[in-house]
Amino acid sequence: MKKLLLVVCAVLAIIACTQKNDAPTVKAYAWSGWDEEHVSADSLKAQFENWKSHGIIGVCMNCGMDLEKTARCAAIAHEVGLEYHAWAPSMLQGGKDSTWYTVNRFGKSAYNKEDRAYVEYYQTVDPHNPEVIQFMVDAYTKLAAVPNVDYVQFDYIRYADYILSEGLWEKYDTIIHHQWRDAEGNVHGYPGADYCYCDACCADFKEKSGIDIKAKLAEGVDPETITEWTQFRCDNVTNLVNTVCKAVHEKGGKLSADVFPGPKSYAEKMVRQQWNKWDVDAFFPMNYNDFYLKPAAWVGEITKEEVESTDKPIFSGLFICREWEKKVSIEDPEGSGLIPSEIGEAVKGAMDAGAAGICIFTPNDMTDAHWAEFEKAIGRP
Repeated sequence: MKKLLLVVCAVLAIIACTQKNDAPTVKAYAWSGWDEEHVSADSLKAQFENWKSHGIIGVCMNCGMDLEKTARCAAIAHEVGLEYHAWAPSMLQGGKDSTWYTVNRFGKSAYNKEDRAYVEYYQTVDPHNPEVIQFMVDAYTKLAAVPNVDYVQFDYIRYADYILSEGLWEKYDTIIHHQWRDAEGNVHGYPGADYCYCDACCADFKEKSGIDIKAKLAEGVDPETITEWTQFRCDNVTNLVNTVCKAVHEKGGKLSADVFPGPKSYAEKMVRQQWNKWDVDAFFPMNYNDFYLKPAAWVGEITKEEVESTDKPIFSGLFICREWEKKVSIEDPEGSGLIPSEIGEAVKGAMDAGAAGICIFTPNDMTDAHWAEFEKAIGRP
């Protein structure tokens, strides 16, 4: 009997080791959008199986707030064995009432196509507006209730980029000349992307702080110097997020969030995200080093700040350069990203800094050379 027991224990130990070694040592996720070329069950399944074969354990799929598409993707993800995050842009909403939209420092509303900052799709709604808040609560609780959805994921849960990341300056040079550096090297933002100066926001801010922000503008005061005004916008985003979180959590759901790096060093200044105050369950900071004119080593540096800012899991987001062999000649910075030889450094830096894992944008931009380095970096057997 004793001999048989030893044999059984040995077999169980072998099975346990085998199971442990079958999994990567780094949790890796992937962001991807709904692709009309992959709407069939077979094609979606093949795509998910391919990603999983390289070590991906979960997908963050942007089906917007479309419940039917979300249900299809989530079911297939679970069939394949992948965790599913229903990734849905928040503040970018079309077709809503004109009073829902943010108003910039010049009094121009994002409701109007010709008045939007940077690009046409920046049709941003106001996180301070009670109707917007209720819309978000309803939308995200419905997404969370879709079968097989493990997390709902916030994206664009912010104001427009008051300050663009420096790697994008040349692309938007007709806009960026409005931004400037002071003698200490601090970057000051684009007034046309400084939101929200709608009547309701200004009135509420005056009631809470005693400061008439429109009067200050008329006097020529730089609103950036009014710290209470910056904090007011950060609090608006935080309140919206935490209101949605409370509703989703009460129904047993979970939330993750795509956020800007930092939060103190970038997110707070650039898009009014003090995400360390948010009640989400996991953060996916977009640590896209090329956008900040930083080397791959910066991923570890910024991840350290992020990990130290919250007790929630951090999954460091990595931006991939598809045509990496031509990277030096790519003019559009949004075509840049990590080349295969940088994957290992970025992943190691994030994990050494205390990240819970990483997330790639996007798996469809990964070449065979990327995947080979990626598998080594995440400890894929």
